[in-house]
Amino acid sequence: MSPDSDTTCLGVRVRGIVQGVGFRPFVYRLAADTGLSGWVRNTSDGVQIEVEGPRRSTGLFLRKLREAAPPLSHIDEVTTEECPPRGFARFEIRESLFEEGKSQLVSPDIATCPACLEELLDATDRRHQYPFTNCTNCGPRFTIITDMPYDRSKTTMRSFAMCPECQAEYDDPLDRRFHAQPNACPVCGPSLSLLDAHGATVECADPLAQTSTLLKKGAIVAIKGLGGFLLACDATSPQAVRLLRERKQRPAKPFAIMVPDLEVAAQHCDVSEQESSLLASPAAPIVLARWKDSSSICHEVAPSLLYLGLMLPYTPLHHVLLRHCEMPLVMTSGNLSEEPIAAGNEEALRRLADIADYFLMHNRPIHSRYDDSVAMVVDGTVQMLRRARGYAPNPVALPFEAPRILATGAQTKNTFCLTRGHHAFVSQHIGDLDSVETLDHFEATILLYTKLFRAEPELVAHDLHPDYLSTRYAQDMSQRGLRTCAVQHHHAHIAACMVENGVTEPVIGVAFDGAGLGADGHIWGGEFLVCDFAAFRRVGRIEYLPLAGGDAATLRPYRTAVGYIMTLFGNGGLDRSPFLLGQLAEGEGDIIARQVGSGLNAPLCSSMGRLFDAVAAIAGLRHRIAYEGQAAVELEMAAHRHGGPAPTGRYAFQVDKTDGTYVLGVAPLLSAVLDDIHAGQPASLVAAAFHEAVAQMTADMCSRIAADSGIRTVALSGGIFQNRLLLHRVRALLGEAGLNVLLHTTLPSNDGCVSLGQAVVAAHAT
Repeated sequence: MSPDSDTTCLGVRVRGIVQGVGFRPFVYRLAADTGLSGWVRNTSDGVQIEVEGPRRSTGLFLRKLREAAPPLSHIDEVTTEECPPRGFARFEIRESLFEEGKSQLVSPDIATCPACLEELLDATDRRHQYPFTNCTNCGPRFTIITDMPYDRSKTTMRSFAMCPECQAEYDDPLDRRFHAQPNACPVCGPSLSLLDAHGATVECADPLAQTSTLLKKGAIVAIKGLGGFLLACDATSPQAVRLLRERKQRPAKPFAIMVPDLEVAAQHCDVSEQESSLLASPAAPIVLARWKDSSSICHEVAPSLLYLGLMLPYTPLHHVLLRHCEMPLVMTSGNLSEEPIAAGNEEALRRLADIADYFLMHNRPIHSRYDDSVAMVVDGTVQMLRRARGYAPNPVALPFEAPRILATGAQTKNTFCLTRGHHAFVSQHIGDLDSVETLDHFEATILLYTKLFRAEPELVAHDLHPDYLSTRYAQDMSQRGLRTCAVQHHHAHIAACMVENGVTEPVIGVAFDGAGLGADGHIWGGEFLVCDFAAFRRVGRIEYLPLAGGDAATLRPYRTAVGYIMTLFGNGGLDRSPFLLGQLAEGEGDIIARQVGSGLNAPLCSSMGRLFDAVAAIAGLRHRIAYEGQAAVELEMAAHRHGGPAPTGRYAFQVDKTDGTYVLGVAPLLSAVLDDIHAGQPASLVAAAFHEAVAQMTADMCSRIAADSGIRTVALSGGIFQNRLLLHRVRALLGEAGLNVLLHTTLPSNDGCVSLGQAVVAAHAT
């Protein structure tokens, strides 16, 4: 193009999720459509463009750049500057540019797109039933990236040389596979193999078809997916599911189910329109939906629960397998209980040989472990329960510019957070830091994020609890000269909720969970705070009660209940509790009495989670737990089973004010619960009345605090707010009281959000 008076040249920088999502071919086509010349390339912090042509055309180009961007992209910023006309002859896509110290956002892994699914199911297509079909609109991203910019040489696909047909697609800017880094086909791409539990190859013409046959016969198969291995079995077979539970050492925690499509999902669950959209979204999370009584999925999949975790196939491998099997499959993380998901082939054979009968493997390495995400819909709002595949590592936007902070998160449901500028990169779900394997996963993922986002920390934030492994990790970093900042657990919860909602003004924070070390050295978990990012003031709480045996009470809710009853009503209070008396071993009641009387091994606790445990035990629903939160979950399920509206006013809290702090006494509530159980009232009525009492109490406390402080915004956080019944009632009652309610929507309300809150508080404490 020859420059003339109307010709202008613009230098354009685009930042956001603009690599691995078809952005450069989109720019190429847009330039062609608007008659412009120039070039586009990936850089270490985004996409760089120069376009030249008539001023009117460049203006149209800039407008369409935002309006018509690819569906999986997310533009954070577009900057432009005028350049001298260059006289470009055409528009081209240039090689990527590495820029020292700069970082670029990374796309999460994305479920199979409709175009690739159509090819997968087309018997005439060269990718028919090929389990690694992908394009720029779908497929692996985060799990295969080793560094940025996002080029094939910096992914685990670098060892697979493309065949001429795939290379032609990759090189054609008008093809949807243009620069699709995982591009492959049966000729040149990854392949499957089927092995037995001893690692010997199972000779067969079609490993996927043979896997289907094995699953139909009741086998347990470890299947390598995007971010690690999943353990699969027939979800309609009680024998297969019981065997998986026994081998996996997971006696009761629910399993997730994969079904081929929304039509089959509706056969097993009442799936709302919003839940359907979530299941079929590019993120394709597990979605908790109401389980139908008519479902053929066996009770053993989710004992005592009314909601089932459903997901649709999100890789071509899953699509083909589910069509072969023609039955719903359990798809649960490939690990022993509470260990990280197995990712490598040799690792899986070593760690899962005592669980799986067979292994369906592939030879594309996984660079980062990645669990499935879990979500639910409550009153039209999506609530994340576990954030990983499909969502991480998308950043949370910060309403301020942060220094480079590493926040190490909590002990359970751990995530960590790295901040840089206006971005907070919250990791995928890491898990409970209770094993060497999980700690190794935690440390390796921190190194990966630090490398990908060029965010070497200058400050490390951590929990107050000195025994959390995440705290110890932070303290170890302080030995290397890094500054550290301790952040109270529940302040972090509320700060995270504020950031998700873009709120910077002070709020009333309601933090309900199992446990978090308080500023006074006691165990908190039923807290009402007035706080902003920099500081908090505790203005309300549940009264302190002793946990008889400490962690033993957490694992055995009957001990929590017995300790509470003895403290509030004396030893004779147990005479009103037939279920608890039947749980006590000989002499155990005397031991608990001595513990709560002396305070020895009976830490004081204000936890809402432990109160749920105590009521569940008194009601005879759950005396010992097999997974965290089991008693509270089963108490919620009992409340859902109650016929008719929840009883209002049947149970009540006592509210006192001491030294400016509202203290909620639980004696009236527990006394009424004991009376109902002693009188033979059903557990469902007790559970429903308890939920209503907690909701009414929460609204009453927030109204009192709002009147005292003038603050009209309430932020709800903590694992207890994963209870859909309680969340629904609290949100409704607060709205009726004229208060604005903030909820988590990007991160879970459980401890998965704590790292974000730690980072935010630490940024304002320096």
